[in-house]
Parts: sequence; structure tokens; C-alpha cells
Amino acid sequence: MTVHKEGYQTIALCGLFFVLINISLFYFLPYNLVWLSWLIFILTFLFFLFIISFFRVPQRTLTIDKGKIIAPADGKVVVIEETVDEEYFKDKRLQISIFMSPANVHQNLNPVAGEIVYSEYHKGKYLVAWDPKSSTDNERHSVVIANEHAEILVKQIAGAVARRIVNYLKVGQQVHQGGELGFIKFGSRVDVLLPAGTKVEVNLNEAVKGGVTVLASW
Repeated sequence: MTVHKEGYQTIALCGLFFVLINISLFYFLPYNLVWLSWLIFILTFLFFLFIISFFRVPQRTLTIDKGKIIAPADGKVVVIEETVDEEYFKDKRLQISIFMSPANVHQNLNPVAGEIVYSEYHKGKYLVAWDPKSSTDNERHSVVIANEHAEILVKQIAGAVARRIVNYLKVGQQVHQGGELGFIKFGSRVDVLLPAGTKVEVNLNEAVKGGVTVLASW
């Protein structure tokens, strides 16, 4: 396991906070409150470990298959339905949505290989990620990957807690399946919009792993 580059600054600041607050408490609190110092030490240490865990990047054997659409994120499948995409396709699409809790790995990966033909950031609200309106109303970044099979749209969506979406893809860029798409800090959601009629390989409420689980097949 490694730590994602997006976490370096956050982890450093949290580490500094952990050291300073605990040195201060052990130095200034009276001896009869030493139990409180130890309690705060344990709580802040657990919080520091959580922050490190949030930015973890586990070592995985990725699923590479041109005939498959792979999960772009860890989490739980919360939506499998037909919808009308108003942003790019302007027609019916099959939407598969993955909700990421703060405990999930938050690195996002390319579900297919191909060329980036659309990449757009949208300002918006911060509704809870499982709200159906979050797909269209929340802050989000959408990219479209085109290959010999079709075009698919991957949408990173901010939630009530997540306030930082990072996307690394540019129009014209060639990307590999399982390559890094971006990162979302502190829990959110990723939507994948596929051609209507695409064969779905997952079920509602199923836990998926980014870069590993097959969402659908051509």
C-alpha cells in the first residue's frame, strides 16, 4: 500500500496538529488530569491514522479487458437505471452510480481505454451523494472516453462532505484502462453513463472495487 500524492499536504498538516496539541496538553494540563491527556492522545492518533488510511492506494491486480467496463471507484452500487443525459449525449443512457463512503479508497480509475473527447468542470451544490439530484446539481467533473465500442461518460460528484474533486484528464489525451482518472476527497459518488442496452454485470447495493470489478460488458 502507498499514499496518494493528493494526501501529502493534508497528512503533513494533520501530523503537525497531532504533535502540537498533544505536546501542549501534556505540558499544560495538571497531573490530576493526565487521564484526559491520554484520552485526547488516543483520539487524535486514531484520527491521524484515519486520514492516512483515507489517502491509501492499495496494491491490486487490475482487470484489463477491452470488452468490459470496469468500476472507476471503490464503493457501493446505488443506482442502475436508464436516464436522459442533458450534459453531453442528449439522449437515453444507462447510468450506474457508485457511492463512496469516507472509509473507501478514493482514487478514481479509467473504466475503459480510449481518447478523452470531453472534460468539463461544473460548479454546483453539495447535496448528499445519494440524492438523485446530486448527479445534475452538485459540483462535478465529467469526462467522456471514446473508443471502438462507444463513448462513455464518467462523472465525479462532490457530496455534502467532499469539497475537492481532482481530475487529471485533458481533451485529446489517450488513456489506458485502469489508469488514474482523478481523486475525490472525503466521500462522494461516481456516475458512469453507458449506451442504453449495455449488459450490466453488477447488482444494486453490491460492493465494488475500483479497477477490479466488472460493471458492464459490451
